[in-house]
Amino acid sequence: MLADPLSTLKSVFGYDSFRGRQRDIIAHVTAGHHAFVLMPTGGGKSLCYQIPALVRPGIGLVISPLIALMEDQVAALRQAGVKAAALNSRLWGAEKDLLWRDVAQNELDLLYMAPETLLKPENLDRLKSAHLSLIAIDEAHCVSQWGHDFRPEYRALSCLADLFPGVPRIALTATADAPTRAEIVEHLNIGAANSFISGFDRPNIRYGAAEKTSTMQQMLRFLETRKGESGIVYCLSKRKTEDVAASLNSHGFTALPYHAGMEMKAREENQRRFQHEQGLIMVATIAFGMGIDKPDVRFVLHADLPASIEAYYQETGRAGRDGLPAETLMLYGAEDIALRRRFIDESEASDARKRTERRKLDALLGFAESCQCRRQVLLRYFGDDCDACGNCDVCLDPPETFDGAIAAQKLLSCVYRTGERFGQAHVVSVLLGESDERIDRLGHDKLSTFGIGKEHDRNAWRSIVRQLVAHGLITVDVAGHGGLSISPEGRQFLREKPSLSLRISKKARRERKSARRQEAQAFPATDRALFEKLRAKRLELAKAQNVPPYVIFHDKTLAEMAARRPRSVAQLSAIPGAGEVKLARYGDAFLTVINAHVASAREDLPPDDALQPSVPPPSANDERLAAIRQQHGRAYEKWTQADDADLLSLHAAGTPLSELATRFQRQPSAIQSRLAKLAPESDPGTS
Repeated sequence: MLADPLSTLKSVFGYDSFRGRQRDIIAHVTAGHHAFVLMPTGGGKSLCYQIPALVRPGIGLVISPLIALMEDQVAALRQAGVKAAALNSRLWGAEKDLLWRDVAQNELDLLYMAPETLLKPENLDRLKSAHLSLIAIDEAHCVSQWGHDFRPEYRALSCLADLFPGVPRIALTATADAPTRAEIVEHLNIGAANSFISGFDRPNIRYGAAEKTSTMQQMLRFLETRKGESGIVYCLSKRKTEDVAASLNSHGFTALPYHAGMEMKAREENQRRFQHEQGLIMVATIAFGMGIDKPDVRFVLHADLPASIEAYYQETGRAGRDGLPAETLMLYGAEDIALRRRFIDESEASDARKRTERRKLDALLGFAESCQCRRQVLLRYFGDDCDACGNCDVCLDPPETFDGAIAAQKLLSCVYRTGERFGQAHVVSVLLGESDERIDRLGHDKLSTFGIGKEHDRNAWRSIVRQLVAHGLITVDVAGHGGLSISPEGRQFLREKPSLSLRISKKARRERKSARRQEAQAFPATDRALFEKLRAKRLELAKAQNVPPYVIFHDKTLAEMAARRPRSVAQLSAIPGAGEVKLARYGDAFLTVINAHVASAREDLPPDDALQPSVPPPSANDERLAAIRQQHGRAYEKWTQADDADLLSLHAAGTPLSELATRFQRQPSAIQSRLAKLAPESDPGTS
């Protein structure tokens, strides 16, 4: 008889209950069925194959793309008492022989391998004679030729269905739009009926985007309140990672560069430091990130525009994996947009691939320029939805807009009359009527567009230029000197003169409180002091074993310890994330810290059987939700099947939107969003 998955969850991983669809997925795979799992980062994907591998007889084979990711997960599993190992290029001689002996004798619970290692004929032959409990294909979006992170070796994994016909396969990813999901399921022969889609929302992440004005100053303002936090800054070029890291270090941060041009030893050392130390900033190209399982990354800052909305979602998803508050900022400008388009145009990809990449880039630009809740725009791209989140820059500080049709016409006309070869600065100077030697020499002070744009200042015109580039009305000559020209769409705009909504450029201001400050609000001062002492003890234990601190306990587990203050191993076992092996290894060490803190503070604690979780004060989001629910009692509650049936029936009968909102005690926007999902061909109405 197979072990109970729930008891395994508690005894090994220290959690009392499953989240979301974990229970259904685990039961499905444990029963021997294949599965495709889409679940947001931090949602518990790994448990969906780790627990079935522990419950089913045999060894769970896990295919993972990067050595660092494998080693991270193996280290964490071993801390929990799981017999896990990784076979990769770093394993040689006696160590490798010992691993294969363990495989032959069925003495491992989980074996991690990269696809290129797995597909070597000698390794496949050995695995054919092994007893496999399942095959898990992590980061499965790498299979898709149309995905943002395609890896050819992942395509070859289609052979697994024939080589191991009786072994359940589970493919997992956090990032895949509908076409990518379909391709994964078909290529790996999973079966469409075996799909589990859990959504894309990461509610603990605050999303933000801003146009570039002074990039380094904007970065410093964002980072000013975040010293001591771990984070990632993404840059487009190798040189920029070095420059930004040096600049941040000169301003009192601890920053490390990471890019493919570095020597492997230096790159690996910087990655090791980022994983093992607290409060470091990694300044990196996209070469960094997929192999990182660090849960306490508190921010991700894009100093340049990412390649696509999938890439943006994947990269920002590296923040807040522990579920605690995290935030992101994406900086972008006209040159970024032009450079990304140039990369696509000059690539050796097929025309079909280029069209797809352009659409993906346009979706990201739409996200950046949108005046709607960023979370709604992001989720809608992946076929998901939500109400306005109250936790993005647009919700917290809605942008003002204006009808920019006249401004756009003036700008396009000026670009045309100056010859479609001058850069932004020159064109804006002509619009503002600023005479200088060059403008006089070229005769541009005599043009009809000279001085016709004085209703906007220079910063406003720069913003308008960037927005017209994003809308595809202006083309930037990146290969030359940044000259502006009118695109075919721009010429059509001049002919038809449609309306055009543009954002009003905001003046730079101090950033809002950081994730650490948000987190601190949930701690009384005494809890915060104890939390920091527990972090110090964790770091001491981690250094002694040369492992990342978070594989011992996550910050979230330490926060619960600080809030509940357990005084015995029995009480400590009630803390989420404290499994039996970790309790045996570390329980006494952390209880000593807690008891010493309590004694020094001379606090009276309740008896053991009265121990309850502390209740943090309401956050700004809690207060906002409470205010909304005063008017709409069921706002943000999960829709039931009965709700959906009633909604469709009433809508079909012509019930006005206002009455539907009253009937279901929800916001009108939530009614419209639900109808759009249930019946996309219908008109939800606005009455």
